[in-house]
Amino acid sequence: MGKLGQMAGSVTLAAAVGLSGSQALPALARATPGDPAPAAGTGRPAAPVEAGLPDPVAFVRDGDVYVSKGATEQRLTTGGGHARPRWSPDGRQIAVLNRGQVWVMKADGSGQRRLSTRPAGGPSWSPDGKWIAFASLSCTGGPGVYRISATAGGAKPEVLFPRDCRGEKLPEETTAGPATGSLRERLQYDNAVAWSPDGIRVAFRGGDCESTYDACLSIGTVATGEEQTVAAYGGGGTQNRGFAVVPSWRPDGVKLSWTAYEEGETAAGNKPVHLVEYDTATGAERTVGSALDRELSYADSGHAVVTSRNNGGSWLTVLRLSDGTRTLLRSGSQPSVRPRPH
Repeated sequence: MGKLGQMAGSVTLAAAVGLSGSQALPALARATPGDPAPAAGTGRPAAPVEAGLPDPVAFVRDGDVYVSKGATEQRLTTGGGHARPRWSPDGRQIAVLNRGQVWVMKADGSGQRRLSTRPAGGPSWSPDGKWIAFASLSCTGGPGVYRISATAGGAKPEVLFPRDCRGEKLPEETTAGPATGSLRERLQYDNAVAWSPDGIRVAFRGGDCESTYDACLSIGTVATGEEQTVAAYGGGGTQNRGFAVVPSWRPDGVKLSWTAYEEGETAAGNKPVHLVEYDTATGAERTVGSALDRELSYADSGHAVVTSRNNGGSWLTVLRLSDGTRTLLRSGSQPSVRPRPH
């Protein structure tokens, strides 16, 4: 598949908008239908909790956005087609993909407005709340990263990466259908991006490293456009295949996590979908969570919410990063933990 096809196939994880009230739910909510059954031996059993995290979590179930706090949840959208909700730094707004385009809404689901008609990968707020970064087709034909004002009406996207596309005419807008296939196939070209807590860098799938590798993940410096490759698969002397997608920064910026998949030179080197945590100072990596865990969102330096497998469906799971202790939260996927005030 060419890079244009890869980009088009990845921009719609997503879909439409509405509002409903809060409702109390039992701790064991229903599982999301249509997901494949989990593989055997994918981790310890997780115990359900009544209260959950102290911080609200935005997530997706059946294509709509919900916010969960303790034993209650509020549905923010209707109609399906939504993906990758992300809280604003002050916790008052949520950016989301709506049928593959970037929208924002208030934390209660009201005031929904579209920021751009350009097909997009998962958005991320700048730490000052002024900008939203998202992935979309670049002037090179592969995925690029743009930013757009989160407040100005009629704002136009600006290119962040690749650096050589800055100042070039924006590519024509394309349309894309929803991502289909297995979990691995749906994740492979997910273009969610992550703006670092200090505002200096953005992590994203692809980048200049795609001229050397078959798949890669980069950290780009906003001011200069320079890129650093932090994960790479196939080509460039590497004898593996795989991908690294859906990056997430720890609130202190010291660690970066992503969802990965790897096929090694031999079967012994194969790793199904899993989570990697990367130390940005030393470059050290470690696997966190269990097999088929994905889409990590940090709550603090010691805890995160991930999407896991349970009873044949996707579930939000609280993960203690120090020892892997797991606690089921509720059915759903694509978690985003609301930032804590500084």
